[in-house]
Amino acid sequence: MDQHISIAIDGPAAAGKSTVAKRVAKALGFTYIDTGAMYRAVTYAVIKAGKNPTKVEDAESILPSLQIELKEDGSIFCNNEDVTQIIRTPMISGNVSYIAAMKPVRLALIQMQRKMAEHQCVVMDGRDIGSYVLPHAQVKIFQLASAEIRAQRRYLEDQEKGIPATYEEVLAEVKKRDYIDSHRDFDPLMAAEDAVKLDTSQMNVEEVVQAILTIVKEKTGLEAK
Repeated sequence: MDQHISIAIDGPAAAGKSTVAKRVAKALGFTYIDTGAMYRAVTYAVIKAGKNPTKVEDAESILPSLQIELKEDGSIFCNNEDVTQIIRTPMISGNVSYIAAMKPVRLALIQMQRKMAEHQCVVMDGRDIGSYVLPHAQVKIFQLASAEIRAQRRYLEDQEKGIPATYEEVLAEVKKRDYIDSHRDFDPLMAAEDAVKLDTSQMNVEEVVQAILTIVKEKTGLEAK
């Protein structure tokens, strides 16, 4: 392939972006970049360092020594520590939107994410991939679903992973993250002007994957392998 294709999948918290993005990447033979996990890793690093995840100066202080690795098997390493499971716990979920709203953190991770997309075909999911991180992505998707449906999906995921949380707690967390993500001063959550909006409320994972693969084929001519 002469050209490196980028597929951006954006949307609010718990929209099922990661699950779908992984499957789309696998179907196309692309590299999957989980940007949400990167922000969670920063959140973990800040808390582990004994610093306040709501203070910009505290988060900024850990950036010079920060190392984040996304492994092919889906595991996440932060400063050589496997943090795949711990970054999904309520402590991290409750603080990641504060970290993700901080301009120094966003700029640092955006630089990492753009480098990842320079030399390979990628599927990247997050809040601002199509609108800011990869504005020239050939395919941009914005996934939508109600807060209640997203919370139910996340709650069931947490139960499967053994993460303790009630549906009410997850719903409150989703609504809080929606507010923080859409009201932050720098780079707020929004659909790119040229993004295809996809309401997944009544769709299962396989249906969403197939819908996105159809859009990819229409825009690039590429088909699943």
